[in-house]
Amino acid sequence: MKTPNLPADLGEQVARALAEDSGTGDLTASLIPAEKNARATVISRETAVLCGCDWFNAVFRQLDPAIHIQWFANDGDRVNANQTLCELTGSARNLLTGERTALNFLQTLSATATSTRTHVEAIAGTSTRVLDTRKTVPGLRLAQKYAVVCGGGVNHRIGLFDAILVKENHIAAAGSIAAAVAHARRVAGDRVVEVEVESLDELRQALATDIDRILIDNFTLAMMREAVAINRQHGGRVKLEASGNVSLQTIRGIADTGVDFISIGGLTKHVQAVDLSMRFSM
Repeated sequence: MKTPNLPADLGEQVARALAEDSGTGDLTASLIPAEKNARATVISRETAVLCGCDWFNAVFRQLDPAIHIQWFANDGDRVNANQTLCELTGSARNLLTGERTALNFLQTLSATATSTRTHVEAIAGTSTRVLDTRKTVPGLRLAQKYAVVCGGGVNHRIGLFDAILVKENHIAAAGSIAAAVAHARRVAGDRVVEVEVESLDELRQALATDIDRILIDNFTLAMMREAVAINRQHGGRVKLEASGNVSLQTIRGIADTGVDFISIGGLTKHVQAVDLSMRFSM
């Protein structure tokens, strides 16, 4: 797997997180002599897909550039329970100050990458790709989008600015699917234009427009199969994206209908932090 580009605002994300946690200074760290050095190791307590090494590094780089970190795994790697992920050496005070913030990034992003990999593996052998959504942790969208790619998924639009998704309220305001798509196409430039449909009739209306992708929302499996067949009758030019009630129990059946994408908000919304711990020796 090719590692995606790191977000340009990674340093800012880390700076905000450190300010949130440390404020005017770590009071408890003052109990440790300033000259005291320590060694720490980060251990995985469960099987997971690692993600967030650069955020972890940036925490300690901003606190103390003299801290040395050696990694034994990389973003996108599957790691096992009781595996040592990295080793740190340096100022005991700064290691303790950065511990929680660094682990918060590593646990959250690894959770997103792990969930994504699990869903991707559930549809292995099909041509369907797993997409993320805009249902991300506020302030961590680019970080979580990076984690999705590390897990083998594909990024949907980053925000409201880089693609157009025409939904029910937009259609109602424009008067019809055709009118809404025509207007969207005029303002989109070379950006993707997608429309959400809720029935096979609306699908046919959308296929008659200059659309790039159609979101088939909460379709039954039978309706999805028919939608794929209808799209093929129109030359298969348009990509079909399925969404709604997607789980590990349902995703394989959805992929087997032949849709191009399955979007899953839970990849970034329903994250359960991966169990990691940092052990110290003074």
